[in-house]
Amino acid sequence: MPYRRLPNTDSARLRALKRAVEISKDIPPFRLAFSMKTLVKIQAFLPVFENTVSHQRQTLVNQSEKIKANQETARKARLYLTHFLKVMNMAIARGEIPAETRTYYGIASDDSSVPSLTTENELVAWGKRIIDGEEYRIRKGSSPVTNPSIAVVKIRYEKFLETRNHYRNINRRASECVNKTADMRREADELIAALWNEVEAKFASLPEDEKRISAEKYGLVYVFRRNETVRKDLSPTLFEMDHDNQ
Repeated sequence: MPYRRLPNTDSARLRALKRAVEISKDIPPFRLAFSMKTLVKIQAFLPVFENTVSHQRQTLVNQSEKIKANQETARKARLYLTHFLKVMNMAIARGEIPAETRTYYGIASDDSSVPSLTTENELVAWGKRIIDGEEYRIRKGSSPVTNPSIAVVKIRYEKFLETRNHYRNINRRASECVNKTADMRREADELIAALWNEVEAKFASLPEDEKRISAEKYGLVYVFRRNETVRKDLSPTLFEMDHDNQ
Protein backbone atom coordinates (compact mmCIF):
# COMPACT_ATOMS: atom_id res chain seq x y z
CA MET A 1 0.00 0.00 0.00
CA PRO A 2 1.19 3.53 -0.68
CA TYR A 3 1.95 5.57 2.40
CA ARG A 4 1.06 9.15 3.24
CA ARG A 5 3.98 11.56 3.23
CA LEU A 6 3.79 14.83 5.12
CA PRO A 7 5.55 17.89 3.64
CA ASN A 8 9.26 18.14 4.41
CA THR A 9 10.07 21.48 2.75
CA ASP A 10 8.72 24.97 3.34
CA SER A 11 7.36 25.10 -0.20
CA ALA A 12 5.49 21.84 0.33
CA ARG A 13 4.12 23.02 3.68
CA LEU A 14 2.84 26.24 2.14
CA ARG A 15 1.31 24.33 -0.76
CA ALA A 16 -0.53 21.97 1.59
CA LEU A 17 -1.95 24.83 3.64
CA LYS A 18 -2.89 26.88 0.58
CA ARG A 19 -4.68 23.88 -0.92
CA ALA A 20 -6.92 23.65 2.14
CA VAL A 21 -7.82 27.33 1.83
CA GLU A 22 -8.42 27.04 -1.93
CA ILE A 23 -10.72 24.04 -1.68
CA SER A 24 -12.72 25.70 1.11
CA LYS A 25 -13.69 28.39 -1.41
CA ASP A 26 -15.24 25.84 -3.77
CA ILE A 27 -16.96 23.52 -1.30
CA PRO A 28 -19.63 24.55 1.23
CA PRO A 29 -18.45 24.33 4.85
CA PHE A 30 -20.84 21.47 5.72
CA ARG A 31 -19.38 19.38 2.88
CA LEU A 32 -15.70 19.98 3.62
CA ALA A 33 -13.66 16.98 4.71
CA PHE A 34 -12.17 18.96 7.57
CA SER A 35 -13.61 21.15 10.33
CA MET A 36 -14.18 24.90 10.28
CA LYS A 37 -12.05 25.10 13.41
CA THR A 38 -9.09 23.73 11.45
CA LEU A 39 -9.82 26.06 8.53
CA VAL A 40 -9.85 29.12 10.81
CA LYS A 41 -6.50 28.07 12.28
CA ILE A 42 -5.02 27.65 8.80
CA GLN A 43 -6.33 31.00 7.59
CA ALA A 44 -4.77 32.75 10.57
CA PHE A 45 -1.47 30.86 10.41
CA LEU A 46 -0.81 30.75 6.64
CA PRO A 47 -0.03 34.44 5.90
CA VAL A 48 2.25 34.71 8.94
CA PHE A 49 4.13 31.54 8.01
CA GLU A 50 4.41 32.58 4.36
CA ASN A 51 5.81 35.98 5.34
CA THR A 52 8.28 34.38 7.76
CA VAL A 53 9.58 31.97 5.13
CA SER A 54 9.91 34.78 2.57
CA HIS A 55 11.73 36.98 5.09
CA GLN A 56 14.16 34.21 5.97
CA ARG A 57 14.97 33.55 2.31
CA GLN A 58 15.66 37.24 1.66
CA THR A 59 17.76 37.53 4.80
CA LEU A 60 19.90 34.58 3.72
CA VAL A 61 20.40 36.21 0.31
CA ASN A 62 21.49 39.43 2.03
CA GLN A 63 23.80 37.44 4.28
CA SER A 64 25.48 35.85 1.27
CA GLU A 65 25.99 39.26 -0.35
CA LYS A 66 27.44 40.74 2.86
CA ILE A 67 29.89 37.84 3.19
CA LYS A 68 31.48 38.84 -0.13
CA ALA A 69 31.56 42.53 0.77
CA ASN A 70 33.07 41.81 4.18
CA GLN A 71 35.74 39.55 2.73
CA GLU A 72 36.73 42.16 0.15
CA THR A 73 36.99 45.08 2.57
CA ALA A 74 38.94 42.88 5.01
CA ARG A 75 41.33 41.94 2.21
CA LYS A 76 41.90 45.60 1.32
CA ALA A 77 42.40 46.68 4.93
CA ARG A 78 44.86 43.83 5.48
CA LEU A 79 46.74 44.75 2.31
CA TYR A 80 47.10 48.44 3.23
CA LEU A 81 48.14 47.73 6.83
CA THR A 82 50.72 45.20 5.64
CA HIS A 83 52.11 47.65 3.06
CA PHE A 84 52.29 50.40 5.66
CA LEU A 85 54.36 48.24 8.00
CA LYS A 86 56.64 47.05 5.19
CA VAL A 87 57.29 50.63 4.10
CA MET A 88 58.00 51.58 7.71
CA ASN A 89 60.45 48.69 8.05
CA MET A 90 62.23 49.69 4.83
CA ALA A 91 62.54 53.27 6.10
CA ILE A 92 64.16 51.93 9.27
CA ALA A 93 66.49 49.74 7.22
CA ARG A 94 67.57 52.80 5.21
CA GLY A 95 68.18 54.73 8.43
CA GLU A 96 65.51 57.33 7.64
CA ILE A 97 63.61 56.71 10.88
CA PRO A 98 64.74 55.05 14.14
CA ALA A 99 63.97 51.44 15.01
CA GLU A 100 62.08 52.70 18.07
CA THR A 101 59.35 53.84 15.67
CA ARG A 102 57.97 50.30 15.82
CA THR A 103 57.11 50.69 19.51
CA TYR A 104 54.47 53.29 18.62
CA TYR A 105 52.54 50.46 16.96
CA GLY A 106 52.99 47.95 19.78
CA ILE A 107 55.87 46.14 18.05
CA ALA A 108 59.28 45.48 19.59
CA SER A 109 61.94 47.85 18.24
CA ASP A 110 64.09 44.94 16.99
CA ASP A 111 61.18 43.03 15.39
CA SER A 112 61.03 43.65 11.64
CA SER A 113 58.34 41.04 10.98
CA VAL A 114 54.77 41.97 10.10
CA PRO A 115 52.31 40.80 12.79
CA SER A 116 49.64 38.30 11.87
CA LEU A 117 46.54 39.90 10.38
CA THR A 118 44.91 36.64 9.35
CA THR A 119 41.78 36.72 11.48
CA GLU A 120 39.28 39.56 11.67
CA ASN A 121 39.98 40.00 15.37
CA GLU A 122 43.70 40.40 14.64
CA LEU A 123 42.89 42.84 11.88
CA VAL A 124 40.69 44.92 14.18
CA ALA A 125 43.23 44.97 17.02
CA TRP A 126 46.36 45.65 14.97
CA GLY A 127 44.61 48.16 12.74
CA LYS A 128 43.71 50.28 15.75
CA ARG A 129 47.21 50.03 17.23
CA ILE A 130 48.90 51.02 14.01
CA ILE A 131 46.56 53.91 13.20
CA ASP A 132 46.58 55.29 16.75
CA GLY A 133 50.34 54.87 17.00
CA GLU A 134 51.10 56.64 13.73
CA GLU A 135 48.72 59.51 14.46
CA TYR A 136 50.31 59.95 17.89
CA ARG A 137 53.79 59.86 16.34
CA ILE A 138 52.83 62.54 13.81
CA ARG A 139 51.36 64.75 16.53
CA LYS A 140 54.72 64.59 18.30
CA GLY A 141 56.37 66.03 15.21
CA SER A 142 57.79 62.91 13.57
CA SER A 143 57.76 62.55 9.79
CA PRO A 144 54.79 60.42 8.62
CA VAL A 145 55.18 57.12 6.82
CA THR A 146 53.94 57.53 3.25
CA ASN A 147 52.88 55.40 0.32
CA PRO A 148 50.53 54.49 1.83
CA SER A 149 49.92 57.25 4.34
CA ILE A 150 48.08 56.46 7.56
CA ALA A 151 45.13 58.56 6.29
CA VAL A 152 44.68 56.19 3.34
CA VAL A 153 45.15 53.15 5.58
CA LYS A 154 42.53 54.52 7.97
CA ILE A 155 39.96 54.87 5.19
CA ARG A 156 40.37 51.22 4.26
CA TYR A 157 40.32 50.14 7.90
CA GLU A 158 37.16 52.07 8.73
CA LYS A 159 35.43 50.73 5.63
CA PHE A 160 36.27 47.22 6.85
CA LEU A 161 34.83 47.99 10.29
CA GLU A 162 31.65 49.32 8.69
CA THR A 163 31.03 46.26 6.51
CA ARG A 164 32.01 44.00 9.41
CA ASN A 165 29.34 45.57 11.62
CA HIS A 166 26.75 45.26 8.86
CA TYR A 167 27.71 41.62 8.33
CA ARG A 168 27.42 40.84 12.04
CA ASN A 169 23.99 42.49 12.17
CA ILE A 170 22.86 40.48 9.16
CA ASN A 171 24.16 37.30 10.81
CA ARG A 172 22.21 38.10 13.96
CA ARG A 173 19.02 38.74 12.00
CA ALA A 174 19.55 35.58 9.94
CA SER A 175 19.92 33.53 13.11
CA GLU A 176 16.73 35.03 14.52
CA CYS A 177 14.88 34.28 11.27
CA VAL A 178 16.10 30.68 11.20
CA ASN A 179 14.96 30.12 14.78
CA LYS A 180 11.57 31.73 14.18
CA THR A 181 10.99 29.74 11.00
CA ALA A 182 11.98 26.51 12.76
CA ASP A 183 9.37 27.20 15.45
CA MET A 184 6.72 27.93 12.84
CA ARG A 185 7.62 24.78 10.88
CA ARG A 186 6.74 22.69 13.92
CA GLU A 187 3.40 24.48 14.16
CA ALA A 188 2.82 24.03 10.43
CA ASP A 189 3.58 20.30 10.65
CA GLU A 190 1.14 19.85 13.54
CA LEU A 191 -1.54 21.79 11.68
CA ILE A 192 -1.07 19.85 8.44
CA ALA A 193 -1.05 16.51 10.26
CA ALA A 194 -4.31 17.41 12.01
CA LEU A 195 -5.83 18.58 8.71
CA TRP A 196 -4.84 15.43 6.84
CA ASN A 197 -6.02 13.19 9.68
CA GLU A 198 -9.45 14.83 9.48
CA VAL A 199 -9.58 14.39 5.71
CA GLU A 200 -8.63 10.72 5.88
CA ALA A 201 -11.15 10.12 8.66
CA LYS A 202 -13.86 11.72 6.50
CA PHE A 203 -13.21 9.26 3.66
CA ALA A 204 -12.39 6.25 5.85
CA SER A 205 -15.52 4.32 4.80
CA LEU A 206 -14.62 4.45 1.10
CA PRO A 207 -12.70 1.70 -0.73
CA GLU A 208 -8.94 2.21 -0.48
CA ASP A 209 -8.39 3.62 -3.98
CA GLU A 210 -11.40 5.96 -3.79
CA LYS A 211 -10.37 7.14 -0.36
CA ARG A 212 -6.90 7.97 -1.63
CA ILE A 213 -8.15 9.79 -4.73
CA SER A 214 -10.62 11.81 -2.67
CA ALA A 215 -7.94 12.74 -0.15
CA GLU A 216 -5.52 13.80 -2.88
CA LYS A 217 -8.01 16.47 -3.95
CA TYR A 218 -7.38 18.05 -0.55
CA GLY A 219 -3.64 18.03 -1.12
CA LEU A 220 -2.65 14.82 0.63
CA VAL A 221 0.39 13.13 -0.82
CA TYR A 222 0.76 9.36 -1.09
CA VAL A 223 3.91 7.59 -2.17
CA PHE A 224 4.06 4.16 -3.75
CA ARG A 225 6.81 1.84 -2.66
CA ARG A 226 9.10 0.53 -5.39
CA ASN A 227 7.54 -2.90 -5.51
CA GLU A 228 4.01 -1.52 -5.88
CA THR A 229 2.17 -1.08 -9.17
CA VAL A 230 0.98 2.42 -9.98
CA ARG A 231 -2.61 2.39 -11.12
CA LYS A 232 -3.54 4.46 -14.15
CA ASP A 233 -6.80 5.72 -12.65
CA LEU A 234 -5.06 7.52 -9.80
CA SER A 235 -5.01 11.29 -9.79
CA PRO A 236 -1.91 12.82 -11.47
CA THR A 237 -1.71 15.20 -8.52
CA LEU A 238 -0.17 12.35 -6.54
CA PHE A 239 2.84 12.07 -8.79
CA GLU A 240 3.26 15.78 -9.45
CA MET A 241 3.30 16.64 -5.76
CA ASP A 242 5.56 13.73 -4.91
CA HIS A 243 8.05 14.78 -7.56
CA ASP A 244 7.95 18.41 -6.43
CA ASN A 245 8.75 17.38 -2.85
CA GLN A 246 12.03 15.76 -3.81
